[in-house]
Amino acid sequence: MPHLGRGRGWARWSRRLLLLLLALLVLALLGAWLILRASLPQLEGTHHAPLLSAPVTVARDGDGVPLISGANRLDLAYATGFVHGQERFFQMDLLRRSAAGELAELFGPRALPLDRAHRLHRFRARAAAALQRMTPAERGFVERYVAGVNAGLDTLGARPFEYLLNGAAPRPWTAADSLLVVWAMYLDLQGNQPSRELARGWLAQHLDPAQRAFLLPEGSRWDAPLDAPALALATVPIPATAPAWWGRKDAVPARQVAGIGFTDAVGSNNYALAGSRTASGAAIVSDDMHLGLQLPNIWYRLALRFPDEGGVPRRLVGVSLPGAPPLVIVGSNGRVAWAFTNSYADTLDLVRLQKDPAHAGQVRTPSGWEAPAEHVETILVKGQAAERLVVRETSLGPIREAGGALYAVHWVAHSPDALNLNHLRLERAATLDEALDAAAADGIPAQNIVIGDARGNIGWTVAGALPRRAQGGTVVSFPLAAEGAVPTWDGFLAPGEHPRVVNPPGGQLVTANSRQLDGPAAAVLGDAGFDLGARTRQLRDHLAQLGPRTDVAAAFGAVLDDRALYVAEWRRRALAALDDAAVAGHPQRLAFRRLLQTSWDGRASVGSVGYRLAQQFRWSLHDLLFAGVNAEMKTLDPKATMLAATTRWSDVVARLLDERPAAWLPDGYASWHAVELAAVDRTIMEVTSGGVPLAQATWGRKNTAAIAHPFTMALPFLARWLGAPPDALPGDANMPRVAGPRFGQSERLTVSPGREEEGLFDMPGGQSGHPLSPFFLKGHEDWVQGKAKPLLPGKTVYTLTFSR
Repeated sequence: MPHLGRGRGWARWSRRLLLLLLALLVLALLGAWLILRASLPQLEGTHHAPLLSAPVTVARDGDGVPLISGANRLDLAYATGFVHGQERFFQMDLLRRSAAGELAELFGPRALPLDRAHRLHRFRARAAAALQRMTPAERGFVERYVAGVNAGLDTLGARPFEYLLNGAAPRPWTAADSLLVVWAMYLDLQGNQPSRELARGWLAQHLDPAQRAFLLPEGSRWDAPLDAPALALATVPIPATAPAWWGRKDAVPARQVAGIGFTDAVGSNNYALAGSRTASGAAIVSDDMHLGLQLPNIWYRLALRFPDEGGVPRRLVGVSLPGAPPLVIVGSNGRVAWAFTNSYADTLDLVRLQKDPAHAGQVRTPSGWEAPAEHVETILVKGQAAERLVVRETSLGPIREAGGALYAVHWVAHSPDALNLNHLRLERAATLDEALDAAAADGIPAQNIVIGDARGNIGWTVAGALPRRAQGGTVVSFPLAAEGAVPTWDGFLAPGEHPRVVNPPGGQLVTANSRQLDGPAAAVLGDAGFDLGARTRQLRDHLAQLGPRTDVAAAFGAVLDDRALYVAEWRRRALAALDDAAVAGHPQRLAFRRLLQTSWDGRASVGSVGYRLAQQFRWSLHDLLFAGVNAEMKTLDPKATMLAATTRWSDVVARLLDERPAAWLPDGYASWHAVELAAVDRTIMEVTSGGVPLAQATWGRKNTAAIAHPFTMALPFLARWLGAPPDALPGDANMPRVAGPRFGQSERLTVSPGREEEGLFDMPGGQSGHPLSPFFLKGHEDWVQGKAKPLLPGKTVYTLTFSR
């Protein structure tokens, strides 16, 4: 009996201990939840702000979109900073740290490679110098925003939840940080130009002139320039011999295939319809900028209401970039509306430098020998000692090494002209001409901008600094062709020298990252990696079919066009290759042919197997023909590939398949038909990897959204709480509805200036990246489905008042 009592006592204490542990776990979870709740932004009530000249209100609708109303633009800058600081501070922190090369301070040694690459540009030092050049009014505008950011951060009940996970403390925002966010966009939009320069330079040294003209065409039959009905291209003959690296089979491992990784996904779409084409008589402007997709979304929606200098009520609506100076990046001011796409103007050269023992410590530039200035950069690293990096800088830019050679990075982003606040002039513009003048003087990465005004006028130019290229400019340059190559630009075009197209006869303007111009002005822009042009052409033709009385809803729908007009050609080629002899005794090939025929609706639909097979067939041909050159070029730079050198590679492949020259037949193949069948077999191997039956290899299975908070890359289990649903997405590259797992339409906006109530908008992710926010993923499903919502904020649900 005593033993039984002791057993019962032990069981009783075990239960008590278990209950205690459960209670502690519940308390811990409750405490974590309370801390997370405390890091949510203030949506209602009053905030005391002595800097303001008059009260400001932030009226949010049910999606969290604010209408910020106040007495002047300066007061609204403070309130914008406050809401950015409360809702997006960690996102802002990542942007400033990325530009400055300071990510390792948060994430440790794994961020060092990126930090080293970005420290080369010394953007933090450049930001400090840029602030000194600003007028007192401009600097005051940025500093008022900074004050709002820090007030918003300090007012939170707990630091943003990301810092709780990371164990770090947020560092206060500064005016220099806001400029760094703009430089982060330079890196995002122009940061691949060095890889392109290295790739094209390598090819220049390993191709004869005939091969170079064929493999690196200056344009594409798909291009749809603004100043001509079609691009006038001379047919370049296929050279008599292929380069030595062509089609090397030893460079194509059996299971290492490019697949469809959306490596050719560039962005974005924008277009304007003149009043002669619209039901209202006002212009319609539309924009969807294609960027990497994360949570929260890069853009923050808002509307601003205030009286201008003359006391006239004004309203701005569109998107802002959290962290950057508090401007409406894309949107409408009631009189003009504007929209951006990346221009791919050539804004960077790599200039080969010479060394000589007789000139110790010096390098030779095209202007002669010089001693580079040395700047010591200290990179703080979480969990270990700081790293010391010495940046050497010439008169042409900082020095980087590639393939054992030294190059000066001669980049517009390093110039004082790279950044300014002239975007404020665009916000105030009342006419198309005023807006075009303001855009050309804007201090941003060079962008195609289309503008429409309330009177129905439309125009295009390139906003941002454009280099003045020597002898009128060159479309193609090869900086590695000779040591000491002279840079192709010196100084910048005056705003009035930027090319323009105004009120074209067809009543529409379309840009989508392909070559914009066919005339002499094309040389002014150069070519830093234009897209193929199929997307531009499809969008242009779609809009032309809308008729003369188009409304905003019809214009919005153009960016949802997922017709597979470009990939249809590759489907046709695959079907032609799969003749009866090719499929005899090959059941997988037979199934491939049947699926191309039956599981194809002419679109990049989520349920289409045929679309995926046709697209992958194209990429399999890329692997078979270009793997050799890619392996060679990657020794210079991981991103130096044939795709970096030219997006027109598939035009080259199409010519070869049409003309079937024996001299270009890759080793190991008896015919070009055999190459095509090898690409089919490679496609089957790719899409059935992991045991997926061919008939179930749908496009949606491949094109599944993986939009999540950056923390999920290190902590994947958090994706359940910090990620968007894994939706199958229609759309692809080379069509207006660009969609990839982590890349795509970061917003969709369509508006007529002066008629903003009719404007339409959607974007992924919602306004907030906080998982407990009522705005987390709000509206995301609409974006997935392509369902537009009103551009202006809806009925007020929350009101926050700023008092003096």
